[in-house]
Amino acid sequence: MSQPSPSLPGATEAVEPTLVSPKRSGFSWIWLLPIVAAIVGASLVLRNWMLTGPNIEIYFDSAESLVVGQTKLRYRDVEVGHISSISVAPDRKGVVVKARLELEGADYITQEQARFWVVRPRLGLSGVSGLGTLLSGAYIAVDAPQTVSKADKVYEFHGLESPPEIISGRPGSRYVLTTPSLGSLDRGSPVYYQGIQVGQVIGYEFNPEGEGVHVQVFVDAPYDQYITDSTRFWNVSGVNMSVDAGGFTVRTHSLVAALAGGVAFERSTMGANHPVPPNTYFELFRSQTEALAEPDGVAVPLQFHFYQSTRGLQAGAAVEFRGLELGNVTDVQLEYDSDKQSFYALVKARIYPQRLGSVYNHVALAARKGDDPLASLIAPMVKHGLRAQMRPANLLTGKQYVALEFFPKAPEFAFNERMVPLLVPTIAGDFDRLQEQVSNIVNKVSAIPFPEIGAQLEQMLKQMNLVVRKLDQASVPQLNQTLLSVQKAVDQVASLLASDSSLNSNLEQNMRELNRAMRSMRDLADSLQAQPSSLLRGRKADVLLEP
Repeated sequence: MSQPSPSLPGATEAVEPTLVSPKRSGFSWIWLLPIVAAIVGASLVLRNWMLTGPNIEIYFDSAESLVVGQTKLRYRDVEVGHISSISVAPDRKGVVVKARLELEGADYITQEQARFWVVRPRLGLSGVSGLGTLLSGAYIAVDAPQTVSKADKVYEFHGLESPPEIISGRPGSRYVLTTPSLGSLDRGSPVYYQGIQVGQVIGYEFNPEGEGVHVQVFVDAPYDQYITDSTRFWNVSGVNMSVDAGGFTVRTHSLVAALAGGVAFERSTMGANHPVPPNTYFELFRSQTEALAEPDGVAVPLQFHFYQSTRGLQAGAAVEFRGLELGNVTDVQLEYDSDKQSFYALVKARIYPQRLGSVYNHVALAARKGDDPLASLIAPMVKHGLRAQMRPANLLTGKQYVALEFFPKAPEFAFNERMVPLLVPTIAGDFDRLQEQVSNIVNKVSAIPFPEIGAQLEQMLKQMNLVVRKLDQASVPQLNQTLLSVQKAVDQVASLLASDSSLNSNLEQNMRELNRAMRSMRDLADSLQAQPSSLLRGRKADVLLEP
């Protein structure tokens, strides 16, 4: 209230107003919303920071179909991260894809054995994969080991350009097949047992010597229990065609094996069937017949020197003895013989002596220590005419093989039993002999004096021409007169035989008279048959019968 003024007595004094501040609350509810939002945001940031795993870098050849913020990382189709950035590698040979992993699962992903690859639609001989990415888009698949290593974490990886054939943790076993060449096998080629696919080829590489190929195969469980020490593997790739005494045969395992290659295996009856550990080495045979055949023992090298053309003789050609295949040719080279001053073909081969049967086993037992049983066996055979000869194996293709046969009249040969490899003497083939005979015939034909023979023949033809002219001048006119005379005689005969000729008229009259005479004779015969006595008594008078 205001106080009254003292200068105005009796007047009502004005009261000075007093300002009183209203009571206010200490908190405004309007601030509740941003505070709650801040708390929620902070909790989300904290949760995101607590659930976010480490960053990793993956090197790929290209960033095709990869998008920052959209392409995900998946492990067994579960999202475990996403791409945060893509940049060109410092060496410009690829790209660096940075990805942020989820905290859960980061321990087993950041392992040295972890593998990454981009899943895209892929079409191959072994099948079609990644069709789901046509709608969802490409993503990076992760394959992590089953066990977590306590070693240091790995945050840099090199991505795969194609999906791995076997995912970690897949039950089964790996094995290695040795073969001289890969053929049509490839990653993903099927492995069959009893016609059922039980695995696949997962890789291949050269052997340490570089003279063959090691093929890695994976057999799924529980089929890997059928892999024993007596198991034999063979190649079933493509289509096998053969022509023999039984006819034309075509064999194929399956359409996939014909196109993409394949391997089959079976347990042999000649082993103990003991289980073998994974990564055991097996030989990959060319065919089922060769795989399941009885073992031939150790191969022994041989060599042959052919001084004629070896056209059609190639590596792999058979070496036979009396029709039995002992081995095959391994190489054909051209060499020079300085003594004979001529070129010759050095044919290298390997044979299996045990295929000779009990004869070789007997010689091997009787051989002295340090002696070569095969040399001890071949030496007397060479003395009795054993020679190597090239023969045609197929007349259509022109291929040849080496045949070991006895030729008693073959020239003598000094066989060296100490030579390595053994040198077996050769003899010219039948085709070469035929060529030699044809050459001799050609030489004899070329020695014939055809010009002199031609001159004599020409002179003879001239003389024959003169004779023909003389005959034409002297004999032809007389021949013409003779022909005219013959023509006149023929005309006369024709006039005699004409229908209106006198000869035909007289002949017709005579035939009528002869016919009447024959009729009279028939009547006489009938009368005599009816009255035989009339021949003696005469014919009775006719009796007139009264009515």
